[in-house]
Amino acid sequence: MRILILGGYGTFGGNLARLLARHERLTLLIAGRSVEKARALCKSLSGNSKSEAVFFDRDQNVQEQIAQIKPDLVVDAMGPYQVYGDDPYRVVKACLALGIHYMDLADGSDFVKGISRFDSQAREKNIFILSGVSTCPVLTSAVTRRLSKNMTKVSRIKAGIAPSPYAGVGLNVVRAISAYAGKPIGLLRDGKRKTAHALTESLRYTIAPPGHTPLDHILFSLVDVPDLQLLPDTQPGLDSIWFGAGPVPEILHRMLITLSWLVRFRILPTLLPFAKLFHFVLNTARWGEHRGGMFVSVEGTDGSGKRVERSWHLVAEREDGPFIPSMAVAAIMKKVLSEELPASGARPAINELELEDYESLFQEKAIHIGERASDVDTKDAPLYERTLGPAFEALPLPLREMHNLTSGMKVAEGTARVETGGNIFARLMHAILRFPK
Repeated sequence: MRILILGGYGTFGGNLARLLARHERLTLLIAGRSVEKARALCKSLSGNSKSEAVFFDRDQNVQEQIAQIKPDLVVDAMGPYQVYGDDPYRVVKACLALGIHYMDLADGSDFVKGISRFDSQAREKNIFILSGVSTCPVLTSAVTRRLSKNMTKVSRIKAGIAPSPYAGVGLNVVRAISAYAGKPIGLLRDGKRKTAHALTESLRYTIAPPGHTPLDHILFSLVDVPDLQLLPDTQPGLDSIWFGAGPVPEILHRMLITLSWLVRFRILPTLLPFAKLFHFVLNTARWGEHRGGMFVSVEGTDGSGKRVERSWHLVAEREDGPFIPSMAVAAIMKKVLSEELPASGARPAINELELEDYESLFQEKAIHIGERASDVDTKDAPLYERTLGPAFEALPLPLREMHNLTSGMKVAEGTARVETGGNIFARLMHAILRFPK
């Protein structure tokens, strides 16, 4: 099967190629304006698939180029989808004309929602046209379905992504954010469709998968993602939805927030001209944890009418976080190779995968996930159990019994081994606390 990956040597396209390279039945066509970069990516791939470097320029005759390449599937990983010009769906139209399946990793809410206009044409051609096949909205909606299981109503959804400062941010991602920073975006708030301004609303959240070291208390700012428009349609009775990004270092994030306010107040027309500068700074001035993460929080009511809140947490170690946006396409391709093709038609990919489809891919990487809940049943639990969540049950029985305390005082005694760090601060604390040598 021949898969044409537009932007195949970019951040998302390159990681998608690396995920698909294991499949010997695939021929990966790495496409872009630089054949040299495409060839370099092909040489770096390790796996059983074949790969070829091909030239592609979306500003030229798209249909003619795709016809010459003759793929079975086109995956558009270029972006930024918010600034695709006067004819943003030209690749989609070319695939429809040629009868070729199509997927994209679009994160622009208007672009993703608008894909449904091609539904009848795609059905007639018996092909699938899927948009937004990425973290937002595929993974977020799958997590929301998992968390809202057994809820009679979902009232509030809150989510955020915090990339590692060392992960590397692609220019097209920066251009996309720069294009809408400070601009009005639509969302659901207090049960009504309202307008907010991107990157001018913020909150703090701690991503903490049970049993794993949490991330810092990260600052998240409102961003425009397809979920803001799509998830309310899947959750009748939803009152509010909010989605943020938490880039670090925080000082750079706060500078971006300040500039976004200048756009909101119309002092600046847009931040798009600064995209290359932002890209350089974000990929040069890097410090902080070598980890990234994501959270989804869902509030609602259970079958007895009691209010519950459940959250899903993800932490990605080292360089594994940037693979997550490309995992949705990889998971769908795994199904395609097993003769489980998506239904024909054109639509956002919000219901194409479940969380189980992701979990097998997470296990291959240094990616840790877990859930927390503040249901009524857990509010009277000991503090240690509420803090650790499901990881509490993995503790040795003596530890669980020692921390099984909801009030009063408990005295415990026993033996412990103390490992002291080699730096002066660790040795000082060792002496102050009078730990044994």
